[in-house]
Parts: sequence; C-alpha cells; structure tokens
Amino acid sequence: MDMIDAVQAYFDADRNQDPDILTKVFCTDAIVHDEGERHVGSTEIQNWWLAAKAKYNHVAEPLETETTGDKVTVRAKVSGNFPNSPVTLNYVFCIKDGKIAEMGVK
Repeated sequence: MDMIDAVQAYFDADRNQDPDILTKVFCTDAIVHDEGERHVGSTEIQNWWLAAKAKYNHVAEPLETETTGDKVTVRAKVSGNFPNSPVTLNYVFCIKDGKIAEMGVK
C-alpha cells in the first residue's frame, strides 16, 4: 500500500509501540482529534497516544488509503481491548511540510 512517508511512519510507530518515533512525525503544533477530545502539540499528542495504548492495547492495520492534495484518509482495522474489537476506523491526516499537521480518528 502506497502512503505518504509521515503517515506510513505513524502506523509503523503505532505497530512497534514507539512513542518517540510517533511524536517525530507530527508538526510541533499539530492537532489530534480523537474520542471527542482535542490534543495540541507534541507533548499532548504523545500523552494521548500513551494513554490510549495503556487503556486499549490496540493496533491499527491500514486497509486502504486515499490521498487528495495534502489530505490522506486511511481506513484501518483496529484491534485491541475494547468492545466489538476489531473495528474499522477512518484516520484523516493533513500533511504540512512532510509532517502530520492534523489528524482525526472516526
């Protein structure tokens, strides 16, 4: 599957449970929207990711991707410790200067 490098790096870091690599693929002022909350900046994003991993012990497996300009949408199968696992979620990324500027999970 062909993905923009920053998006591929996000899923690789997620799969390898590497918060340091994950944080580096985001712009320093990036925004993540997940579960009705907004997380801004590298520190908040890393804290969000670590808390989600601890709570759900999840992994996201990309199924398909679509890129339109600076927007990348990835459908992924997410498995973990939560009801109805696995589920299919859409990750929507906005890319700026080769890094993730914004990400939403629906």
